[in-house]
Amino acid sequence: MNQATYLALIPLFPLLGSLIAGLATLMTSHRQSGPPKIIGWISSLAVAASFGVTALGFNALRNLDPAERYLEQSLFTWMDIGRLDLSVGFLLDPLSSTMLLFITGIGFLIHVYSIGYMSHDRGFSRFFAYLNLFMFAMILLVLGDNLIVLFVGWEGVGLCSYLLIGFWHEEAANAVAGMKAFVVNRIGDLGFLLGMFVIFWTLYQQGGSATFDYRLMESQAALIPAGAAALAGILLFVGATGKSAQIPLFVWLPDAMAGPTPVSALIHAATMVTSGVYMVARMNWLYEITPLPLTIIAIVAALTALVAATIGLTQFDIKKVLAYSTVSQLGYMFLACGVGAYAVGIFHVFTHAFFKALMFLGSGSVIHALHEEQDMRKMGGLFRKIPITAWTFLAGWLAICGIVPFAGFFSKDEILWKAWSSQNALLPWLPKALWFVAFLTAGITAIYMTRLVVLTFFGKSRVEPQKEAHIHESPATMTFPLVVLAIGSLLVGFWGTPEFLGLGPNRFHDWLDPVFHGQLYGEQDSAHSAATAPGDPHGISHGISHGSSHESSHGADHAHHDTTIEWILMGASLLMAAAGIGVGFLFYLKNPALPTNIAAGLGGLYRLVRDKYRVDELYDATVVRPLVGLSRSFLWKVIDVRIIDFIVNFVGMLAKGLSFAFRILQRGYVQTYAFVILLGLAFILFRAM
Repeated sequence: MNQATYLALIPLFPLLGSLIAGLATLMTSHRQSGPPKIIGWISSLAVAASFGVTALGFNALRNLDPAERYLEQSLFTWMDIGRLDLSVGFLLDPLSSTMLLFITGIGFLIHVYSIGYMSHDRGFSRFFAYLNLFMFAMILLVLGDNLIVLFVGWEGVGLCSYLLIGFWHEEAANAVAGMKAFVVNRIGDLGFLLGMFVIFWTLYQQGGSATFDYRLMESQAALIPAGAAALAGILLFVGATGKSAQIPLFVWLPDAMAGPTPVSALIHAATMVTSGVYMVARMNWLYEITPLPLTIIAIVAALTALVAATIGLTQFDIKKVLAYSTVSQLGYMFLACGVGAYAVGIFHVFTHAFFKALMFLGSGSVIHALHEEQDMRKMGGLFRKIPITAWTFLAGWLAICGIVPFAGFFSKDEILWKAWSSQNALLPWLPKALWFVAFLTAGITAIYMTRLVVLTFFGKSRVEPQKEAHIHESPATMTFPLVVLAIGSLLVGFWGTPEFLGLGPNRFHDWLDPVFHGQLYGEQDSAHSAATAPGDPHGISHGISHGSSHESSHGADHAHHDTTIEWILMGASLLMAAAGIGVGFLFYLKNPALPTNIAAGLGGLYRLVRDKYRVDELYDATVVRPLVGLSRSFLWKVIDVRIIDFIVNFVGMLAKGLSFAFRILQRGYVQTYAFVILLGLAFILFRAM
């Protein structure tokens, strides 16, 4: 066992930062002066400290043998009942360390950015208290060594998202957006809980260790029948559809734009929405038992990517466009996981964190310069007026479009290749269909992101006259994170360059390889090898066959197969991105009347997409209003008024009636009391005779 006593410091620092900011909020709430800026720096340094400890652990992992590349710290035993031994502890391995590096690193940059962005807000200290608490919950989610700790963090980020999205709750729309995010996530969380219990109960019934510990569950994978694995995998994915905004539970994420822009960057880029992808990747051994859950994941992911991209074509709120872009990119991540390419999915999580955080913070800089204007129809010509924001934003734009050598090119191209080269035992035609949908979505992505860039930074200025005179570049606390993220958007993709390019092995895949091949955590660990099934005296071998994973069934060794198709697909991907960019410039810069004419020609179809396929209206008609009607007409008027109120009132009347006889004795007359005393004495004397 590779013990490390410092892992608890990673979540501890943001928790302390949240407490300090919370105390500052209470102490300064009565003051009329501005918010104490030192709180922002304390909160930022707390996240920086977590990043430093994570980097220390990451470096320690690099020095370990790949088969033993993990660190753990057990804090305490929560439950020890029969075969259930549930401890609260932390696990740092290649997967969790990779996630934590960009969660804390990009989280630190977002905190620094927030110091400038929220500098004039009366809720400055409260904002950083929520932001640090959000970081604590997300770190707990990733660092936990079992599903229970993950679920505590899972619920924690849900709560913090409610607080942050509805931060400006004085406006009803913001409060409603926060509640919507909270409620939709609770729907997904029910599926997550049921999936956890299916795994737990199945292992218990099969005679294994009743556990939620990742390593113990994986070591007993052979005990889980295919049906139970399929049910558990689908239910866990239901939870992921809520947290990571997949069809049909994606409706909360665009509305999350009601929160401050740094919140949008934190939720959409580096933390909450990636939770579902991380969970599926962490539970990869479960999804390899039977192909049904992965097939469902791949189909839902591809549809989500395409649907969200088409909606992005029709929105004019700069943050809403980026929000639907996030939903679409999450579809790409789940698509990679759905074809068994978990490392590729995590690689896109990694690259996406940089360029999407950059674009959200860049949009915040634009909004800051235009005094809270978010409608792109009222922008234009900003390139020369806010050059740092513009140049850095272009880096994110090229990355998400998939232009070489920016980070998005490497991860998105690999997802397309894995979709093309995958195999599906249930639907043999599915891989090529998935590739086509993802390929088409890549072109649409390039169009609507070019549309955003052109309408914001190029062409003639459409800024309102009273605002144009005051356009200015953002302060250094806001532009510094933009520059760092722009550099990252250019460079981080080289960590995962495909092997067939001749630049050496794919280092990102090599780093994560032990996690996704059951080679990690050391089979010699007696604490886990002791978990054996009845009739298996030698113990269950650690890990199961990853027959549907991309490495084993499609071949990750590029030296042993023809790479011609990969080169062709890569070229096609670049051409599609370039074509999308060209169409974007043609439509929105050279001939701005053309999109309007096309929209008019499409008529109802355009309005359907512009109205986000009316999914919210569908939910309102089929779920919300029927439930409200049921609550008013039956639950309130019948159950509450006629039954519950009747029972309460009946108990009151019964007590009142029974107390009538006793009230006669308590009327305050001395004669009555003397008479009762006399009766009592007579009774005592009578009993004594």
